[in-house]
Amino acid sequence: MNTFQQHPIVYVISDSVGETAELVIKAAASQFGNTNIEVRRIPYVEDEATINEVVDLAKDVGAMIAFTLVVPEVKAYLLATAERKQVEVVDIMGPILDKLTHLLQLQPKYKPGLVYRLDEEYFRKVEAIEFAVKYDDGRDPRGILSADIVLIGVSRTSKTPLSQYLAHKGLKVANVPIVPELEPPEELYRITSDKCIGLHIHPEKLHEIRSERLKSLGLKKEATYASMERIENELAYSKKIMEKIGCNIIDVSNKAVEETANMISNHFTQ
Repeated sequence: MNTFQQHPIVYVISDSVGETAELVIKAAASQFGNTNIEVRRIPYVEDEATINEVVDLAKDVGAMIAFTLVVPEVKAYLLATAERKQVEVVDIMGPILDKLTHLLQLQPKYKPGLVYRLDEEYFRKVEAIEFAVKYDDGRDPRGILSADIVLIGVSRTSKTPLSQYLAHKGLKVANVPIVPELEPPEELYRITSDKCIGLHIHPEKLHEIRSERLKSLGLKKEATYASMERIENELAYSKKIMEKIGCNIIDVSNKAVEETANMISNHFTQ
């Protein structure tokens, strides 16, 4: 009985971390029950010397090689070396790339590690969304110090939807309502002014928005919340706070959330 039958081994060669190939091997092996296959990952392979070494190891122990190499020259070298030394080799990505090339009528980028980078981007986005929820509407001022962006403004200036929209771009956003009866959290004065964005809106536009809000809640539009006197007092106080902080101010009166969010994200990611 040969070594492979006693203790089957699959070497996974990748120009990234090799996680994709390992998952495919384990999923396939599960169809054979408990085969006790050992998967040995060889990540970040870019040179011929490493390929030679792994192929020799595989030949010595009767192992198979599975790979996710996308750089054509590196892939070709592995295939030629494995064939010369009569080592079984399986291309995990190649057939799928060929089919997608035909389907999409596009050429692959042939850049290692793109899947891993996409995963990193996904988890960063999830973390940012959770952050925006946790530090929405000034509920925990401690978030101000760890946020990428802090939005301030009176009620109904789209602070919450802006926070969520920016979170989907991977930015951690805290937002703080400015209310005349409440002193802003002291954390606002401990961050750099360029980290803070003030949201301004015309009194008439805010009156319209708040009146509609009251109507949707079944309340009378004459409530103090939507009165022009109250709105003007809030905006004057908000302007005073923004000037004290020295933050950039965006007029959101006639802007869609997407437009404002793009202005902010461009400012912080340029």
